[in-house]
Amino acid sequence: MASLHFPSISTSSSPRYQAFLVSSLPKPLISSNHFHGFLTSRQSSRNIGFHYARTLRSHSRIREEVLEENREPMVPPYNVLITGSTKGIGYALAKEFLKAGDNVLICSRSAERVESAVQNLREEFGDQRVWGTTCDVRKGEDVNALVAFGCSKLKSIDIWINNAGSNAYSFKPLAETSDEDLIEVVTTNTLGLMICCREAIKLMLNQPRGGHIFNIDGAGSDGRPTPRFAAYGATKRSVVHLTKSLQAELQMQDVKNVVVHNLSPGMVTTDLLMSGATTKQAKFFINILAEPAEVVAEYLVPNIRSIPTNGSTKPTYIRFLTGLKAYSQIFSRFAFGARRNRYVLEE
Repeated sequence: MASLHFPSISTSSSPRYQAFLVSSLPKPLISSNHFHGFLTSRQSSRNIGFHYARTLRSHSRIREEVLEENREPMVPPYNVLITGSTKGIGYALAKEFLKAGDNVLICSRSAERVESAVQNLREEFGDQRVWGTTCDVRKGEDVNALVAFGCSKLKSIDIWINNAGSNAYSFKPLAETSDEDLIEVVTTNTLGLMICCREAIKLMLNQPRGGHIFNIDGAGSDGRPTPRFAAYGATKRSVVHLTKSLQAELQMQDVKNVVVHNLSPGMVTTDLLMSGATTKQAKFFINILAEPAEVVAEYLVPNIRSIPTNGSTKPTYIRFLTGLKAYSQIFSRFAFGARRNRYVLEE
């Protein structure tokens, strides 16, 4: 018969937990002389299932109590890890966290971009608050190395932002999209996100301070169609589902100090967005709704930081571009011609 396995947590110093593990063993199983007769009894077999379920429930309760005893409050300065953060919104978020006094770890696939971004940030904020390393989020070994690097520099990660994403800089119908571009988009945006979430949760479960994970959404996350970048939209729709599923899993496990959130920057004037400004409709909406990365980060970072500051353990969905804001700006365009040709010339 397979032995009972309990989730691994740091409880070796807790006599109460050790006593619980001993007392939780089914008494008939302690003695091998009674093992055969115990298993051949139908009633006893039902008792095993009942005892197993009761033991798991008790373990979950004791685990939470032990973690509560060892839990530390999360106070600033926060230790922040941002994937895909050597340019665009990721880089702007890093700068804003540094302005707030936090410690930041950035990463990218490109060693050259990491070196350049770290150098620029250190010139502005000093050598002791920002670090960088290469990481391809599609590879589990890279993300494991990222975690090890982060822990060596920051000891713990309070806020992990999953920003790495790709559209392969390709805006065309799905039927014209290459295998290479599809693989690039799906493995980065979906597989990469899953690997990062997995490793972030494992890390934070063993941190006395716990942690907060923020998954960045994108076009398509609300279920609306994304013609010319259908694969990208499909992967961003999956971000919301994955976040909800992880929230449910942590709730089932009675985990309260590790929380997964969604973060929505809206339309940001990054290289990725501007590379798609090739149609009349795209130019129209970019001019009306898009904002520079710095403006978006100035709004998002204080809202992100307020969650650990207030001790909140509830999942949130932080949005920069709300529906009301979007409709207001569209109305201003039609009524007053606002934002015409703001970023790109319209035909």
